[in-house]
Amino acid sequence: MQAGQNFHNLSDNRALLPYALLGLVAGLLSALAVLAFEWQIQALGYLWLGSGSPDDFESLPGWQRFAIPVGVAAVLGIVFNLLSPEDRETGIVHVLTRMHGHYGKLPLRNALVQFFGGAVALAGGHSGGREGPGVQLGAAISSWLSDWLQLPNNSQRLLIACGTAGSIAAAFNTPLAGVVFAMEVIVAEYTVIGFTPVLLAAISATTLSKALGGGFIGFAIPEVSLTSLLELPLILLLGVAAGVMAGSFAKIIELCLRAGRFPPLVRFLAAGVLTGALGLLVPEALGLGYDSLEDALRGNIGALALGMLLGAKLIATAVTVGLGLPVGVIGPSLIMGSCVGGLVGFAGMAAFPEYGSHPSLYVVIGMGAGMAAILNAPLAALLGVVELTGNVSVVFPTMLAIVAATLTNTVGLRALSAHRTVLRYLQRAIPEDPISQLLHQTNVITAMDRSICALDHCISAEAYNEAARPNWCLLKREEEHLFLVQGADVAAILEAPDSDTRVDLLEQDLRRWSMTTVSLRATLREALDAMRRADAEAVVVLDTRVAGDLGIRGVLTRDIIDQFYLMRL
Repeated sequence: MQAGQNFHNLSDNRALLPYALLGLVAGLLSALAVLAFEWQIQALGYLWLGSGSPDDFESLPGWQRFAIPVGVAAVLGIVFNLLSPEDRETGIVHVLTRMHGHYGKLPLRNALVQFFGGAVALAGGHSGGREGPGVQLGAAISSWLSDWLQLPNNSQRLLIACGTAGSIAAAFNTPLAGVVFAMEVIVAEYTVIGFTPVLLAAISATTLSKALGGGFIGFAIPEVSLTSLLELPLILLLGVAAGVMAGSFAKIIELCLRAGRFPPLVRFLAAGVLTGALGLLVPEALGLGYDSLEDALRGNIGALALGMLLGAKLIATAVTVGLGLPVGVIGPSLIMGSCVGGLVGFAGMAAFPEYGSHPSLYVVIGMGAGMAAILNAPLAALLGVVELTGNVSVVFPTMLAIVAATLTNTVGLRALSAHRTVLRYLQRAIPEDPISQLLHQTNVITAMDRSICALDHCISAEAYNEAARPNWCLLKREEEHLFLVQGADVAAILEAPDSDTRVDLLEQDLRRWSMTTVSLRATLREALDAMRRADAEAVVVLDTRVAGDLGIRGVLTRDIIDQFYLMRL
């Protein structure tokens, strides 16, 4: 695909327009996936709730609130028992793992498990969020788009960022928060070229979601703002409490991860029984819980009910995630944070009635602090709160609470985000240093030595000169590629005999470079990994669309790659 040549260098401004168009398409596709996921949850809700709302578990009798999560857990456990361990991986953890360990290639089978398994779990009352599953669906569709167009593999990361931004934007109708979440959590880098496609993905996804009636419309809450600077200590207290909540959440997940040696059916049934028991006491904790968040923002939930909802939601979600059910944590982080904020707000009004702000303000601030601490995404949380509420007056106090929550969780408690907790337990390192980022985002074409030719091991000086005296020679015998030699070494040997004399280079004292091959679509990270796996000193870059030696495009060695990134850093 000739048009694909513009994609090989992500730092090239000529790549901006093609990537912008791809970002637009990725945003639309991810929005459709998220909306289909939401509609599936609503359709399943009709089976036992009799309405399109997946949150109306309060209307069910107690035995159904217990039986539905247990029954759904049993069904999912049986299905997951039939899947391989690799196919069971879902959610943002799966996306991060594939981003850094498999060059951004997301299998379709995992996306299907997420699509159907996540919808069944959430519609069946298990506490979790739909946004984490949506991130995987958007990222998987973007990865598929890249493969279908045969784009270079360094484009996978950017398109996954587009899919992530599109999915968050479509789920919440928060385009800016979607962009920042993709850059802050998934890709963990900001680039000028990469920012425009991700923006377009978020815009197109939000537009389509609104046109089709999906995602959040926004919260109808009273106009609230900070009434006095004397409330700042309360805001700090809220942040600290949110940080402690996030640390406790991560600790419960870590404890539940230790049950990973048990088969899925056992783990899922344990989660179902616990969720059902909590549903008997606090039915608001079942399912997505956005109706309870709306009530908290409007001040319709008292302090006791907030405390019970916080405890039940925290335990149910952490256990569900830790035991491996395919649900997310973004939505629950908002709900748990809102409960923390509401409790602090009620305490503030009781202690300082003369200048205490409305509890709804603290609920809003708590949403941002809870999401920031649990996901370690402070900027995305801040922007999400502003876009969801449409209230810019909450920016200043929310910023203060987010800082306090993040410091409490990461520095005070030495806890990680929910996703990093799972990754650490699974012993999957996510390198984010500048060198790793550069290697992942750079195609082999950018750094390779293009001066290479495949030559028969018996060659004359005349034949070598006809090959334009390349820097590298790939010696072969009867179409079998043997090893690489440097052109200068070959030239030194062929300069001595007459031009008509053929020399068998296999009999000469030449420095032989062991080699392996990579595709023209590969990144520098893939080239290094290929050399390590094959214990080779160099890689030959091949265009797999061209047969035979005509497909040879270049050579990379460790020294060439070292020189490349030293010049760029």
